[in-house]
Amino acid sequence: MGNGAKAQQKRERNADKNAAGGSKSQAKVNEAAKSIVCATCKQPFLITTRAPASLRLALFFLTFRLEEHSKNKHSKTIAECFPTFAAK
Repeated sequence: MGNGAKAQQKRERNADKNAAGGSKSQAKVNEAAKSIVCATCKQPFLITTRAPASLRLALFFLTFRLEEHSKNKHSKTIAECFPTFAAK
């Protein structure tokens, strides 16, 4: 047997590993995280937090982005553009 058989065995092992791992795409996760939508232009915003310790910081940046969007793009307040968003 030559190196061709070894290469084929390696391809089969790697195919088994990749099939068991499942999909590694972020697309489904990103779509699920788009829960804040501007009422005026329907632009979605991602809600992302990595750890509970960073929740306050993430909420601050999200609020800043929403406020910036509502003022610069529509000249409205956060409450007018995002009626479902309630900053805690």
